[in-house]
Amino acid sequence: MDTAIARPELLLVADAVAREKSIDRDEVLEAMEQAIQKAGRAKYGHEKDIRATIDRKTGDVRLSRWTEVVEAAENEDTQIPLHIALKFKPEIKLGEFIVDPLPPIDFGRIAAQTAKQVIVQRVREYERRRQFAEFKDRVGEIINGVVKRTEYGNLMVDLGRAEALLRRDELIARESFRNGDRVRAYIYDVREEPRGPQIFLSRTHPGFLAKLFAQEVPEIYDGIIEIKAVARDPGSRAKMAVISRDSSIDPVGACVGMRGSRVQAVVQELQGEKIDIIPWSAQAATFVVNALAPAEVTKVVMEEETGRVEVVVPDTQLSLAIGRRGQNVRLASQLTRWDIDILTEAEESERRQEEFRRRSSLFVEALDVDDVIAGLLVTEGFTTLEELAYTPLEELAEIEGFDENIAGELIRRAEEFMQRRDGELDEKRIALGVTDDVASFEVFSPTTLVALGEKGVKTLDDLADLASDELIEIVGPSLDEELANDIIMRARAHWFAEENDAEPATE
Repeated sequence: MDTAIARPELLLVADAVAREKSIDRDEVLEAMEQAIQKAGRAKYGHEKDIRATIDRKTGDVRLSRWTEVVEAAENEDTQIPLHIALKFKPEIKLGEFIVDPLPPIDFGRIAAQTAKQVIVQRVREYERRRQFAEFKDRVGEIINGVVKRTEYGNLMVDLGRAEALLRRDELIARESFRNGDRVRAYIYDVREEPRGPQIFLSRTHPGFLAKLFAQEVPEIYDGIIEIKAVARDPGSRAKMAVISRDSSIDPVGACVGMRGSRVQAVVQELQGEKIDIIPWSAQAATFVVNALAPAEVTKVVMEEETGRVEVVVPDTQLSLAIGRRGQNVRLASQLTRWDIDILTEAEESERRQEEFRRRSSLFVEALDVDDVIAGLLVTEGFTTLEELAYTPLEELAEIEGFDENIAGELIRRAEEFMQRRDGELDEKRIALGVTDDVASFEVFSPTTLVALGEKGVKTLDDLADLASDELIEIVGPSLDEELANDIIMRARAHWFAEENDAEPATE
């Protein structure tokens, strides 16, 4: 018996919803089927397996009860034993279903409301899924939208086929939008949230400035000019480093444009944000000098191990190099990814003189020499007694004012001082309780062993319990992470040896 009821208007509704929400027609019909199915279960029993189908061509609605054929039924509402099912269908097998057609239901007010809620919910789920699929690959793009509403200072932006969030902290300072205003923003993230997929926009992201220039400068869009780095203080100032793949094209001039037309278009969009466009360089020192423009730089000292760079500027350029509230040096540091310290020529000269005096005093006290000889050693670049002791005699004798006798005597005195110092440090190490097992590590100097003892690292077990960063903190930056891990693993070796000795022998 055919219990289908013709509802061609369902197909018209599905077509209309699919067009309006930009989702697939079948997904809308599946939502309708689930709504009818829920209404059927409300009438015939929620515990029963009631299913509804809508014919995709005619709109006929069929409602049926499905019962699974099993060996022994555990749930009488959804299962039927095989020996009973065989009475109705002799050819039926385990795992198949007996489908009983049900008469169509008459939707009352409550049932219709429930069905409507199910359909709306399912359509929203399909719509969110479509939005996520559409926008997940558009991260890094600029998009235009209309402000739909404001929630606690955050803007909900209508993108036409989706809705995005522009948070208050992603807006440029002193910038305000009203409902209905058009806004241009940068998609910096698209992710799944508990309430559904969410599209996050920003107008303060460095990528927003880079994409704006890509829209204004054809050479960037074509890949002839590349934006290597961007640093922003949103609404106030920005620095952008560019490089040209074509030696005949000036990257800075191309970004500025004729009479500044290109850069001004970006400045207007960013509420008057001043933009410094600088040439990028593979040489870190040159790049740092360029990044500090418009300040002039006289000297740069790089410390690659610590990631710091000292920049010396004329006394009159100090305020320009630092910038208002440290803005210029901060943006330069963000752009180059180096920690930049600014010094004036007077400060650098004073520090250099103090360093000279300190090193001279070291050699005067340790070698028992006068200031002239100590000054010559410092001038030649010697900073420690170890450097002096391990310098070949011939090389030291070549210093103006020295001969082989003086050079030999200096090396002898340096060695004697190091032996006395190391002896004193070894006694201190023993007094602190640092064992000979720890002292056997050649990488540890006597000074380092004393530092370990003062930090409570006295035995192999103490050393083995350390993390690599803890060991580096005690020893100093001269120890890298790889060597620190190697030392710790060597200290742990006796643990594994003890475990192997403790295992019973088996035949």
